[in-house]
Amino acid sequence: MIKAVIFDMDGVLIEAKDWHYDALNKALNLFGYNISRHDHLTSYDGLPTSHKLKMLTVEHGLPKALHPFINEMKQAYTMEIVYAQCKPTFVHQYALSSLKNQGYRLAVASNSIRNTVEVMMEKSCLDQYLDLKLSNQDVAKGKPAPDIYIKAINDLGFRPEECLIVEDNENGIRAARASGAHVLEVAETTDVNLENILNKIEEINASAQRCLKECAP
Repeated sequence: MIKAVIFDMDGVLIEAKDWHYDALNKALNLFGYNISRHDHLTSYDGLPTSHKLKMLTVEHGLPKALHPFINEMKQAYTMEIVYAQCKPTFVHQYALSSLKNQGYRLAVASNSIRNTVEVMMEKSCLDQYLDLKLSNQDVAKGKPAPDIYIKAINDLGFRPEECLIVEDNENGIRAARASGAHVLEVAETTDVNLENILNKIEEINASAQRCLKECAP
């Protein structure tokens, strides 16, 4: 039976995919580099900035010596956008508050850095519903490695089969599935609503009940 729901952040609870894309390109443009939107959507989406920079070094010759500065500038540009545009959305506040009231434990596990997670959850007024917030700084390997979801499941005190992960991109979905938890795949932040989450939980719980009946002696 599902006891906890773990959310990715960007593209799930916060419509921030373009924020990260624009902020990184603004930093890269300082040195004449750029990530196309096609490459962003097909190869870079959902990865930590440090991973993206390593890919750019291998694929386009970005000097490694520039990584720390570009990363720092990217985070600064991201925060400018977050403070200007991040705000509460009723559909997510209603979903998380309702799930919390129904007794589910809630967490966010994001490939963003800790400060970004903290600020976005505060600005969106969702932090009050969360039992746990994890960033890419809390694990050795970011998504698509499953480390962050395994840690979230362990820190919440549950087994993988008792957790539902909500994810939107290929790298995050790979990480979620590799953790052993159930996965709700979404295409847009508007898909992350109470009805869709409860329907998925009901589907999982019903399947578990059928299995128990069939396996009973």
